[in-house]
Amino acid sequence: MKPSPWLVRQNGPARRLRLYCFPYAGGGATAFAGWQDALGPDVEVCTVQLPGRGARMGEAPMTSLQEVIRAAAHAISADARMPFAFFGHSLGALIAFEVSRFLMLHSMPVPVHLFASGCNAPQHRSASKNLHLLPDDELIEALRHYNGTPAEVLANRVLMELVLPPLRADFSLVASYCYRPGLRLHVPLTVIAGKQDDHIDPLQVDGWSKETAAPFQVHWLEGDHFFINAQRDAVHAIVRGALAEAVCA
Repeated sequence: MKPSPWLVRQNGPARRLRLYCFPYAGGGATAFAGWQDALGPDVEVCTVQLPGRGARMGEAPMTSLQEVIRAAAHAISADARMPFAFFGHSLGALIAFEVSRFLMLHSMPVPVHLFASGCNAPQHRSASKNLHLLPDDELIEALRHYNGTPAEVLANRVLMELVLPPLRADFSLVASYCYRPGLRLHVPLTVIAGKQDDHIDPLQVDGWSKETAAPFQVHWLEGDHFFINAQRDAVHAIVRGALAEAVCA
C-alpha cells in the first residue's frame, strides 16, 4: 500500500503502539524530531502532516477544518493496524480531539489515549484573533509574541515567504473552529499546559474534563505557550508514563 502523504513516520521497526502527533499552527514533522528515541521501543511516532509543509510544501494549504479532520481521520483509520494514541499541541490539540470524535461517530478505531497540550478546552475557547487576516509585518510580530519561532527565522523575509502561507491557513482553521456539543469520548485524556502561557486560562483548561467519560488529568509545567520545547523532557515523561499504561492494558 502506498504511504499516505498525511502520515510521516520516524524510522523504526513495528512497535506495540503508534503515537500520532498533530503539530501546532505552521508546524510539521520536525516539531516532533527526537520523540521516537525519547518514548522508547514500544511506541512508534508518526506525525500528521497537513498540506503546505515539509514534503507537502508544493500542495496548497487547506483552510477547511472539516476537510482536515475528515482526511486525517481516514488516513489514520486506514493506517491503524495496531493500538494508537493522539498527541496534539495548540491547534494540533483541537484537530486531535475532533479527529477522535469523528472516528468515534463513524465507528472507526479510536485512540487509546488523547493528549491535549497548550490548548483551552474546545467549548471554552476565546474568540479568534483572526491572525490570518493580519498584514505580514503584524503577523510576524504576533508570532514573536508566541515565542515559538526563532528570531533569526522571523528576520529572514525570504524564509518567511515560505512559512507564512501555511501559517495563515492554519490560523484560518483556528478562526473557523466552532465547537459542537456531542457524546463524550471514552478515551483517557491527559492535558498539559504551561504555567506562564498567557494564551490559555486555568478554568478553561480544566474544561477538557467534560469531553471524556474516561480518566482525566492535567499537568502544569513551567513555561509559556511553547513549553513543549523548553520542557521537552518533562513532556516526554508524561507521555511515556501514560502510554506505558496503555501498552500494558
